[in-house]
Amino acid sequence: MAADPPAVPLLNRLAAELVGTAALVAVVVGSGIQATELTRDVGLQLLANSLATVFGLGVLILLLGPVSGAHFNPVVTLAEWWTGRKDPGGLGPREVAAYIPAQIAGAIAGAILADVMFGKDFVAWSTHDRSAGHLLLGEVVATVGLVLLIFDLAKSDLIRFAPVAVASYIGAAYWFTSSTSFANPAVTIGRAFTDTFAGIAPSSVPGFIGMQLIGGVVGLALVALIFTHRRPAGSK
Repeated sequence: MAADPPAVPLLNRLAAELVGTAALVAVVVGSGIQATELTRDVGLQLLANSLATVFGLGVLILLLGPVSGAHFNPVVTLAEWWTGRKDPGGLGPREVAAYIPAQIAGAIAGAILADVMFGKDFVAWSTHDRSAGHLLLGEVVATVGLVLLIFDLAKSDLIRFAPVAVASYIGAAYWFTSSTSFANPAVTIGRAFTDTFAGIAPSSVPGFIGMQLIGGVVGLALVALIFTHRRPAGSK
């Protein structure tokens, strides 16, 4: 989620996106499994799950941001491409077409890894239905906020604070959105592969992804409306 360093070869960036997304989903799913095994209190389960995600995501952004930008999210990748499409040094269509499959593959691998670590079935499709309208609205809100935050940080030359800021936002959004803030199509797909606390039924996946894409578009529109007066330090 930091600015993409153009000097890093594409293969290295793809490896970072795949491993980073896999680790993120393993944190989300694994901490959810651990929480449900430790307590039956749903509030405590969500608290444990959200705290683990905050710390895990922050570390992953800090570690892999200098390599790939630490997107771990097709919405962020598409938004990065759109905002920088006129910049010769920006993310190009070839890179977008490579980033997104790497993110999805990583998310699936991370969910499977978490299940195996906790002795669950190698692949168990989730039965957790999340198709209600208020949950879909929650995904729009969560994704709008995420896109606003990331691109405001970039425009304000504050992207160095992304590990703390993005992780903190996701932790908060776990609680203030009805959907617990997936805000990520790759993570949504990965979480369909686990029938545990963090899972989502495959039938609910298309609706979530559609709302996330809408949230991304709305988020970019708000960035253009609110933050276009800001320029990174040193720009003219």
